[in-house]
Amino acid sequence: MAQSVFDFGMIGLGVMGRNLLLNMADHGFSVIGFDKDNTKTGALESAATAGTTVKGVAELATMVQLLERPRKLMMLVPAGKPVDDVIESLIPLLEKGDVVIDGGNSHYTDTLRRVKYLREKGIHFMGIGVSGGEKGARTGPSIMPGGDQEAYNHVKPMLEAISAKVNGTPCVAYLGKEGAGHYVKMVHNGIEYAIMQLISEAYSLLKLAGLDNDRLHQVFKSWNEGDLQSFLVEITADIFLQKDDKTSNRLVDMISDKAGSKGTGKWTSQDAMELPVAVPVIDSAVALRTLSGYKDERVQAAGLYKSPAGTINTPADTWIQQVHDALHFGIIISYAQGLAMLHQASKELDMQIPLPEAVKVWRGGCIIRSTLLEVYLKAYQAAPELPNILLNKDVAALVENAITNTRAVVAQAAQTGTAAAAIMSSLAYFDAYRTERMPTNLVQAQRDYFGAHTYQRIDVPGSFHTVWGE
Repeated sequence: MAQSVFDFGMIGLGVMGRNLLLNMADHGFSVIGFDKDNTKTGALESAATAGTTVKGVAELATMVQLLERPRKLMMLVPAGKPVDDVIESLIPLLEKGDVVIDGGNSHYTDTLRRVKYLREKGIHFMGIGVSGGEKGARTGPSIMPGGDQEAYNHVKPMLEAISAKVNGTPCVAYLGKEGAGHYVKMVHNGIEYAIMQLISEAYSLLKLAGLDNDRLHQVFKSWNEGDLQSFLVEITADIFLQKDDKTSNRLVDMISDKAGSKGTGKWTSQDAMELPVAVPVIDSAVALRTLSGYKDERVQAAGLYKSPAGTINTPADTWIQQVHDALHFGIIISYAQGLAMLHQASKELDMQIPLPEAVKVWRGGCIIRSTLLEVYLKAYQAAPELPNILLNKDVAALVENAITNTRAVVAQAAQTGTAAAAIMSSLAYFDAYRTERMPTNLVQAQRDYFGAHTYQRIDVPGSFHTVWGE
């Protein structure tokens, strides 16, 4: 048998797998990667920094034999059956105490099943969320591990070394039991959906005031230098300047309005309903991506229905500030909904997710990193069990500063017929959440009237039924 020499193994040498391994090698770890595609194993070795220990192999057994015990290896393959297939291929090659990591976007229920299955065989299994895209993987991603605490201790030094750093603090932390890592990553992606939808709506609303791509670039660039500073606002500013290599136009104007998705946003909405937790901004983002795919029907409907006047009379600078505040408000609410979901899931699913650590991990390297997370971190450090971030006084102050302009934007969007579902959902959620007595007493009455579902009273405890109309 070949001598064991490598600290860490990777199964799947696509861009993410390759870049994570190269990142590890740059931090002094010896790494080995497996892929059936020889061009990918060759690309791994050729991209390695001089003086680092990096090897690519086309045989899974070879890679496993060359790993130090207990073996530590990660899969970065498509979610679903491919992950199970790799696990079945690994089982005959592994020994008790080895650590297997799924670094892809698996649904947490699959992770729970795999944790139990491999635990029975004496093998540690972890689900780890990785955010930051291909660049983040190479230079410092946000890493969200969950599962076996003992297994995490084996890989903690490597993950801390390769993760993004904020003020010297690694953007990685143990985020809870069983499927917690993938659950946190799923909710992260749901928040990402919401913020992207909110930004696209802000873009649409700014165009009402006649802003061209150069002005849009300037606006988003200035926003990124203030309280909207975040990765997604930063890249949005860049997008408006990108020229199309096929025409003389800006590329953004040549891109189809049919947006794709990979399912993690949908999972967030579905699992929120299961808990249940209300995440209507995330729901709106998922729904609008679906609606974007109905291009032929939308073209037909555009010819069938007359649109209101699609312009605004507000001075451009005033409108820009109002849209800024509406976007800021919507982003605050998006995080609030996602974090409330994590709070509830941690209890209901017994995952023991530490919210201060989750927020800390999101501050660097990941797609939803934002200066707003510093405010949230402070809030959770003071009250780790806060059920909703909107109950924090510092967050409430931010909301109060943005709410008046948000209402103005929602009114203008409605009057001009501009679709702004995420911004509108943000406001509706907030107004419902801050309402001491909602009109759902009427819903209780209706349910009891037609279905004898009973209702609760405000004056005495218990459930009651009335024979209505008699």
